[in-house]
Amino acid sequence: MEAGRQVYRPRSWAVTFALAAVLSGCQSKGSVTEALDPATIAAPAGQQDGAAGGGPAQATQSLGTGSTKITMLLPLSAPGTAGQNGRKMLDGAKLAMTDIGNGLLTLTVEDTKGDNAQAGKLALQALTTGTKVVIGPTELPAAQHIATLSGSKRPPVLALADNFAGGAGVYAVRLSEADSAAAGAAGIAAKGGKKFVLFVAGGSNASTVEKRVANSLSIYGATLAVTVPYSAGDGAAKAVDEMASLVDTPDAVIIASGDASPSPILAALKSKGIGGKATSVVGTSRWLEHPMEPSFEGAYIATLDPGETGPIADRFRTTYNYPADVNVAYAYDMVALTAGIASAVGPDGFSKQVLENPSGFRGSTGLFRFRADGSSQRSMPFYRIEKGALKLVAKSTSGF
Repeated sequence: MEAGRQVYRPRSWAVTFALAAVLSGCQSKGSVTEALDPATIAAPAGQQDGAAGGGPAQATQSLGTGSTKITMLLPLSAPGTAGQNGRKMLDGAKLAMTDIGNGLLTLTVEDTKGDNAQAGKLALQALTTGTKVVIGPTELPAAQHIATLSGSKRPPVLALADNFAGGAGVYAVRLSEADSAAAGAAGIAAKGGKKFVLFVAGGSNASTVEKRVANSLSIYGATLAVTVPYSAGDGAAKAVDEMASLVDTPDAVIIASGDASPSPILAALKSKGIGGKATSVVGTSRWLEHPMEPSFEGAYIATLDPGETGPIADRFRTTYNYPADVNVAYAYDMVALTAGIASAVGPDGFSKQVLENPSGFRGSTGLFRFRADGSSQRSMPFYRIEKGALKLVAKSTSGF
């Protein structure tokens, strides 16, 4: 910042430098830094939409007047938490459009109503009617269906569904269990841990978790000694017995429990005297979907801070009268990202080369990048569970 000059620096400021690295060497209409210069972004008028995720939902909304057409699919009128989160995402998208997107994008927001069939229908319409990028849907079955579709000219999709693994050209935006496990393993390996064991709930994501953890450990010269798939319930004790017969005193055990609580595995480990100072226990973000039990005490978890949204936090609260959360941040980042690419490369710049560049992007949710298989990799804070709460150990860890 220049002396004596106050400049508003929204999260797009951070995206600026990431995009500059990603798009260097790409044929560009102009400098990315110039296109996203925060000094040129006026603070928005203080529009106020009421309580968190409040306000009436409209079936279709259009924001901005730019030449790059983007479609966003959100569950605006869905009941309960899904609808509230969808409306929060809409507010995040609106803030990003005000900051950077209004003159670059025409953002059409469609209401999926939280219905899988409706989400799939709207996605197919968007993919075949000239949109350059689809942001959403949040519905997992719809995102999974889109990932099965073929077609080399299909526009990219930035899917907002929880626990979505990704697919070719259909990118998983949200933090996944695989990414959390990999980053948590990296956090222990960075402190000197060398021998790791992975307990992973059986299912379609098990191999993805294993690959990501193994790759993360290799960066630090550590090894995944054994992976033990298990099923909920009685399978936990059997899995721990199997591990104990194969590995003596690992430096850490990683527990990717999927939908289920990790408590059965934790109890089985405790019965064998595994844990404590000799062996660290690493959980995942999905543990936090369950009540914090005493058995979680002392475990490490790499996860996004749901309340930390960086420089957009104050602006968002001032504009919408409620605090931004991770839903707001995901939506803001994806709209800011598409606007940045449109500015730097033009409406036809959403290529695999740009979206999958290893340099990645930095947004309000931290550093992230998209892979060719559609998965994402993220940096995130590293915590230890103490007295039933997350205590920060390191501000950032990542498995890449």
